Amino acid sequence: LEGVVMELADCALPLLAGVLPTANPEEAFKDVAAAFLVGAMPRREGMERKDLLSANVRIFKEQGQALDKVARKDVKILVVGNPANTNALICSKYAPSIPKENFTAMTRLDQNRAQSQLAAKLGVPVKDVKNVVIWGNHSSTQFPDASNAVFTIGGVEKSVPQAINDEEFLKNAFVSTVQKRGAAVIAARKMSSALSAAKAASDHMRDWFLGTGDRWVSMGVVSDGSYGTPRDVVFSFPVTVSNG
Repeated sequence: LEGVVMELADCALPLLAGVLPTANPEEAFKDVAAAFLVGAMPRREGMERKDLLSANVRIFKEQGQALDKVARKDVKILVVGNPANTNALICSKYAPSIPKENFTAMTRLDQNRAQSQLAAKLGVPVKDVKNVVIWGNHSSTQFPDASNAVFTIGGVEKSVPQAINDEEFLKNAFVSTVQKRGAAVIAARKMSSALSAAKAASDHMRDWFLGTGDRWVSMGVVSDGSYGTPRDVVFSFPVTVSNG
């Protein structure tokens, strides 16, 4: 941890007020307004996210109990460690004094992957593509959905499916590429996504605090039964955020 502290100092980040290196979750979570839970057993080549479940139950039980004890009750919690949806649910169960809606699982990386694929197909900057949706679980069973996605070109907003005009691509190659992207990164790097995951976590929390504006984004949240989903499971939906 001391090496990480040194690197953070060496970044000379203007908004970094201080760093507390600790392995004690109660110290780490004391009065926090935002919690990024990345400390899970890492996924290796040939593993599915479900293979990590038993090893991570203990981790997220402990973190949930610590959050419940010392964090602010309006803390925003983002679970990044896989299997993220299940870990978020476990964590919430052990933090009963914190509202369920304050627990989220990260599917923003999947959304960013999907946006990148569509932008490349359309030949436009990725920032000009929006409203791609990731449904379900952060795993190979997720469903990337471009049916309501739009992009801007020449100041005009257009439908992504109409512009691509290739239903076979959108239903098969696009979906499969996004679903399997994590495994492809592991095969290439021999370790799971790092920089892209950090960027996605930043995107997720920024939008949660500052709002989503004129677009929607994907977050794994505790289901209220919307879209016919089972209640009380962590499921990725399109969401909008306003007023924090």
